[in-house]
Amino acid sequence: MDPVCERIELLKIPLDILPRDKLEEVVFTLLNDSEGKNIVLLSIWDLLYARHNLEYREYVKSAALVIPISKSLVRGARFLTGKTPDRYMPFNFIIALLTILEKRERTIYLLGGKNSVLAKAERHIRDTFPKLRIIGRFPGHFKKHNEDTLIQIIRKSAPSLLLVNDGVPGSERWIARSNARLNAGLRLWVSDIFDVFAKRKSRPSKIMFDNGLEWIGFCFQKPLRFFRIFSYIYYNILLLVYKLMKK
Repeated sequence: MDPVCERIELLKIPLDILPRDKLEEVVFTLLNDSEGKNIVLLSIWDLLYARHNLEYREYVKSAALVIPISKSLVRGARFLTGKTPDRYMPFNFIIALLTILEKRERTIYLLGGKNSVLAKAERHIRDTFPKLRIIGRFPGHFKKHNEDTLIQIIRKSAPSLLLVNDGVPGSERWIARSNARLNAGLRLWVSDIFDVFAKRKSRPSKIMFDNGLEWIGFCFQKPLRFFRIFSYIYYNILLLVYKLMKK
């Protein structure tokens, strides 16, 4: 772990304390490494999933950066450790990351989503970051027999960042399963990011995000997510149990 970035544990799952003014320094340190580095944008639901899924838990634990995106994670970390990680809005984190990569004319490969959405997202990224070189794209929902060829293409093109969206088999776990066959560089999975770039979906407002209410909009998109209230209650019970255990 980079010395400017402190790693803590929340309910046995890692979180990184990464100040915003240190993001660029940390990113270029990771890019200079000869091995590939994964970045995880962790929500409260991801943390709970990691506690019960070994494959995903190992993926998170081995990630170079684990960035909290849920206000509940920040609150939980402060409650158990007394430390307060910086929380990032996923879209803003992506913009900051692409801005950093553009400064040195680095490269990016886009993977996932529908072909029409991916094409629109690519055009928007090119217009917004003209010095960032997009060296390839491939839509999601690809056939299993095409996967080896796809990974070879990504490996040979050696992007500084592999940005992965919905549509790849296993979603974020696809990165973990393909990790050993990919090139050095950064890998990041963000749900719906190409839809946002293509302006087919809107990101949460800053006010909603700052108040930890961004989940409400997601629940209206997929009403079954309202049942996550029970997982949220479970999370708070875990915090209390771990606090009492420490005493």
